[in-house]
Amino acid sequence: MASLQKILFVEDDPDIQMVAQLALEAVGGYTVQICSSGAEALAVAEQFAPDLILLDVMMPGMDGPTTLAELRKKPALAQTPVVFMTARVQRHEVEQYLALGAADVISKPFDPMTLSAQVAAIWTKAYETRSR
Repeated sequence: MASLQKILFVEDDPDIQMVAQLALEAVGGYTVQICSSGAEALAVAEQFAPDLILLDVMMPGMDGPTTLAELRKKPALAQTPVVFMTARVQRHEVEQYLALGAADVISKPFDPMTLSAQVAAIWTKAYETRSR
């Protein structure tokens, strides 16, 4: 199985960016590329070539679901696992995100000490699903 190394994190809130980046890099040992908008993610994603994308749902301009749809149009990113991070985690909302093709959903607020482990578990599950 390939290892998870590079994470593209698309989030418009600078405080959440800082906490998640610290948690993912210091605790998880991952390389994290931060994007503050869907448009920025579309501009850098192919060149960064992430193993996994963490994507905020509610962002100004281009929301997470729209960003996901646009990322999927890029052949190099068509199979990259995407995880939505959101405070909107009612059952019907989570079902919607999964129906859009998300590998999973992490609820906000998240625990910085367990974020890396959550991401690793989702990555393993997504990779095993793709390998079948």
